[in-house]
Amino acid sequence: MSFKSIIEDMKGELGSISRKGFDVKFGYGMRSRSHRVVQDSLVPLDAFKQSCWANMPPELLRDVLIRIEASESSWPPRKNVVACAGVCRNWREIMKEIVKTPDISAKLTFPISLKQPGPRDSFLQCYIKRNRRSQTYYLYLGLNQASNDDGKFLLAARKCRRPTCTDYIISLNCNDVSKGSSTYIGKLRSNFLGTKFTIYDAQPPNAGAKVTKSRATRLINVKQVSPRIPAGNYPVAHISYELNVLGSRGPRRVQCIMDAIPASSIEPGGVAPTQTEFLHSNLDTFPSLPFFRSKSTRSESFQSGSLSSQKEGMLVLRNKAPRWHEQLQCWCLNFNGRVTVASVKNFQLVASPENGVAGQEHENVILQFGKVGKDVFTMDYQYPISAFQAFAICLSSFDTKIACE
Repeated sequence: MSFKSIIEDMKGELGSISRKGFDVKFGYGMRSRSHRVVQDSLVPLDAFKQSCWANMPPELLRDVLIRIEASESSWPPRKNVVACAGVCRNWREIMKEIVKTPDISAKLTFPISLKQPGPRDSFLQCYIKRNRRSQTYYLYLGLNQASNDDGKFLLAARKCRRPTCTDYIISLNCNDVSKGSSTYIGKLRSNFLGTKFTIYDAQPPNAGAKVTKSRATRLINVKQVSPRIPAGNYPVAHISYELNVLGSRGPRRVQCIMDAIPASSIEPGGVAPTQTEFLHSNLDTFPSLPFFRSKSTRSESFQSGSLSSQKEGMLVLRNKAPRWHEQLQCWCLNFNGRVTVASVKNFQLVASPENGVAGQEHENVILQFGKVGKDVFTMDYQYPISAFQAFAICLSSFDTKIACE
């Protein structure tokens, strides 16, 4: 039996196991949670014990898993890599060692990849679909305009208007976008004018992160399922849109202070903080998340005026200045074909000169966002920001900004 046949046979076995587990997970009715958990864990395990892969020698197992990871480089075939990680704890640990972070592999595999910095030398190309009626936004990996396929679902966000601000709740589950969801990973909050925004992570982005206490945080703690640590609001970025008090025509001017990313990260050999796992035990059960399918009084406050007091040592991003095109009579940026519709929402972010960078590092686009159709926008990002941070920054562009236009 050839090694290729072994791998193909293994994929078929894994597909059978993952399908059985998936059917049980989403086929229950109103039974108790404890009953569901027991049955969910037993069916895939029993199926695996009956397979011929249960007693495979560790060296051969590792070799097979390495070849599967290398052969399944894109979605939907990459779901086989996730299926391997969901077989048992031993397989999961091996796959976590094999699968590299996006800054090295340029691939999104597990949900935690969305909290990790993007590739260093290329863009991860994504797109956002907006549903005006439900005020929800969906992030997908890739965009093939010749296909009707939605692509690989990554994140969802829902707009929630408050008396004094607006929240965008961000979740791994497109069907449950709420703070009480076990798949809630963060939020974007704007001020009343929609000119200043703060991105909050539900878990600490690094060891020194400080949580912002609020009534919303306390509600999350009650609803989280068996958290290892309480979920909180950890500010990871501040976004500021420049006021247009004179009503002059032109693109929006935006500045992003990345609280969790040092300015040195964009220098050669620089390193950005990288989360390695979700700190909530309920997110450890891989097949339960849609990510793996192919198809009040608040204590937070917004900085007034400039954000210079927060900038020291932090990465600062600014929108790349467009040029005026005399023949087209409009402001233009080179999106390399990724943006096809003119919109005030379109932007490219580069490192600000105040970071101390010069030359090529200052010209490199870290995030670009633009319109390609009705309620469809592209979002391309790279190191040192993550998909979660990029998505939140792009959401700020959707918010109404009367004072900026």
